[in-house]
Amino acid sequence: MIQNPKRYTITAALPYTNGPIHIGHLAGVYVPSDIYSRYLRLQGRDVLFVCGSDEHGVAISMKAKKEGITPQQVIDKYDGIIRKSFIDFDISFDNYSRTSAKIHHDTASEFFRTLYEKGDFIEQVTEQLYDAKADQFLADRFVIGTCPKCGNEEAYGDQCEKCGSTLNATDLINPKSTITGETPIMKSTKHWFLPLDRYEDFLKEWILVGHKNDWKPNVYGQVKSWIDGGLEPRAVTRDLDWGIDVPVEGAEGKKLYVWFDAPIGYISSSKEWALREGKEWEPYWKDQDTKLVHFIGKDNIVFHCVIFPAMLKAEGSYILPDNVPANEFLNLEGNKLSTSKNWAVWLHEYLEDFPGQQDVLRYALTSNAPETKDNDFTWKDFQARNNNELVAIYGNFINRVVVLTNKYYNGVVPSPNELSEVDEATLTELKAYPAVISSSVERYRFREALGELMNVARLGNKYLADEEPWKVIKDNPERVQTQMYVALQIAAALSILCEPFLPFTAKKLSRILKIQSPLSWATISETSDLIVAGHQIGEAELLFAKIEDEEIQKQIDKLEATKTANSAENKKVEPQKEAIQFDDFAKMDLRVGTILEAEKMPKANKLLILKVDTGIDVRTIVSGIAESFKPEDIIGKKVTVLVNLAPRNLRGVESQGMILMTTNAEGKLVFVNPDTEAANGETIN
Repeated sequence: MIQNPKRYTITAALPYTNGPIHIGHLAGVYVPSDIYSRYLRLQGRDVLFVCGSDEHGVAISMKAKKEGITPQQVIDKYDGIIRKSFIDFDISFDNYSRTSAKIHHDTASEFFRTLYEKGDFIEQVTEQLYDAKADQFLADRFVIGTCPKCGNEEAYGDQCEKCGSTLNATDLINPKSTITGETPIMKSTKHWFLPLDRYEDFLKEWILVGHKNDWKPNVYGQVKSWIDGGLEPRAVTRDLDWGIDVPVEGAEGKKLYVWFDAPIGYISSSKEWALREGKEWEPYWKDQDTKLVHFIGKDNIVFHCVIFPAMLKAEGSYILPDNVPANEFLNLEGNKLSTSKNWAVWLHEYLEDFPGQQDVLRYALTSNAPETKDNDFTWKDFQARNNNELVAIYGNFINRVVVLTNKYYNGVVPSPNELSEVDEATLTELKAYPAVISSSVERYRFREALGELMNVARLGNKYLADEEPWKVIKDNPERVQTQMYVALQIAAALSILCEPFLPFTAKKLSRILKIQSPLSWATISETSDLIVAGHQIGEAELLFAKIEDEEIQKQIDKLEATKTANSAENKKVEPQKEAIQFDDFAKMDLRVGTILEAEKMPKANKLLILKVDTGIDVRTIVSGIAESFKPEDIIGKKVTVLVNLAPRNLRGVESQGMILMTTNAEGKLVFVNPDTEAANGETIN
C-alpha cells in the first residue's frame, strides 16, 4: 500500500454501450468510486477520477444487427443515455470519454506498437471457430455452448455467466453460432498473443505476496485461483469488423481485442482531461507517488488484476494499481440483473418515477452494497430504508432542529451558555466521527461508513429526545439556547459528512442552514463552532419524502410485466406433430358451449365436475383444472368442447366430452375461447 500519496488516479469500469445504466452498475462501481473520490477531495487531496464509454467489441455488433442499425448508431445512442444518467446522478467524474474517440484509438495503437516493437507478443496461426454460412470467424460472444466446468448450456465463448469461469470459445462443448445457429468449423487465422505465463512470477510476488493483507478476500481469492491454475498466452487481436485496427503490417481485417483496448481507455481519458485542463497526465499514471485504484465489478477482476497489470508491466513506464476493490453482483428481486432480458431498474427510468430522489437510491444501494457477497435489491427494502431511516432518522432530526430554531429564535443561531456534561460528551462524540468514517472509507467499506454517518443523525435525535428543549423552554430558556446550539452543530457536521454519500442532500442541507463557505472534513474534528452564534438559517424544508405503497407496487408490477414478457419470448413451442389427413380432423366434432355449473370432485384435488350446455344437450364433463380455477369463477364461461369423445368414467362420474385448454407464457392454464357472439352448439371447422 502507498502511504500518503501525492495524488490519486481513480478509475471506474467503462460501461458498455449496448444498453443504459442500471442499479447493478451503480451499486457495483459508480457509487463506490464516487464516494471515494468525493471523500478524498473533501480531504484536500489531488484526485483524477476518470471513466468513459466502452464502444468496441462483439456485443456492439450484435446489438447493431439485432436493431438493424450501424454500430456507430448503437454507441451514439447509448453513450448519450449513459452520460445523461451520470450527470443526473452527479457522478463526479473529472473526465468521461469514449473509446471511439481519436485520442483513444491513437493511445491504444501506440500501446500495442510499443509492446510489438519490444517483442512482447507471440505471433501465432491458430485454429478458430468459423461460421461457414455467415462466412466469418466467430468472436467469443458470437458463440454459445455448454460450459466444460459447470455444464451450463448457455455459456458464452469468453465466460460462463453461471459459474464465472473465464473461457476460450474453443473450450465450449457443442458450440453454436449465435448468428446462424450453425455448428462452427475450425479454420486457421493469425493473431498476436500476450504471453501471460511470462509474468506469472511477477504476478505471484506483486499480488499473492504483496497484496495478501490489503486486497478484498473476494478479489484476492479469484486472482489466486487464476494464477494457481497456470497462466497461458492470451490473444490481443480478433477477426472483427468493429474496433481499433491492429497497427502492424499483415494485420489487415483484424482489430484489437476489446479487453486489450478498454482498460487503456482510462489512460486516454486522462490524456483528454489533461489537454482540456492544461495539465500533465503522466504524473497520474507514471509517478510512484500516485495511488491508482480501479473500481470494478467481479466479472472484471481478472482483466484488472492479471491482464492489465501484465500489459502495464510489459510496457514498463506505468505504475500498477494499489487496490482493486471489486464488488460482487447485485440481484433484483431474487433474479440476476440482465440488460438483454430487461430485468433491471434503469437509472433514466428511475428518475422519471422518483424525480429528485437520487440520494434515496444512492443510500439504498450503498447500505445494501454487495461488497463481499452478492446482495439483493428489492423495492420493499428500498421503501423501508427511505421511510424508516432517511425520513425517520436523518430527515426527522434536521426538521426538528430547523423548526425549533425558527420558532424560538427566528432562525438565528443562539449563543450557548455553560455546557453540561451531556453537551460536552455529545460534542466530543461528534468530533470523533470524521476519523471513524474516514477509516471505513479508506478501507473501501462504504456500507460501514454510511452506517456511521447515520449514527451522527442518531446522535442528534437522541440528544434532542433526552434534552427535550420543547419542555425546558418554559422554565429555563437559557438552557435551551445551549441545547439548540449543540443540535445545530450536529446538523452542520451532517452537511459535510454526508456529501460523499448523499451529495444532493448535502447541498440542500447547506442551503437550509445557509452555509455559504463549505466546511472542511477536518474542521469538524477541530472545533465545536461549525455554525456560529448569530448566523441566520433558512426555513424548514423536508430533506426526504415518504414513499407510499402505491409507488412501490407500480415498480413491482413493472417487473412482473417484464417477467411475463420474457416468459412469452423464451417459451419453447412444441414441435409439430405427425401429419394427418383432413378426414382425421373431420372426425372431431368441436362445438361452442357454456359452463352452467361447476363443483369440485370429492376427494380429488385436480378435478372439477362441469355441467356444459353444448347446444346439443346439457352434459357432464369432468376436467382436470381445479388447481387453476375456482368453480364459481368459470360459471357462464364460453368454451370449446370436443363433444364426440368416447365417454369415460372418472371416480364414478361419466365424463361426456373434453374442454379445450392451453397454457400461457407463465405456464398457467387458459381456456381456448370461441368468439363470445358464437351460439352454443355452433360447430368449429
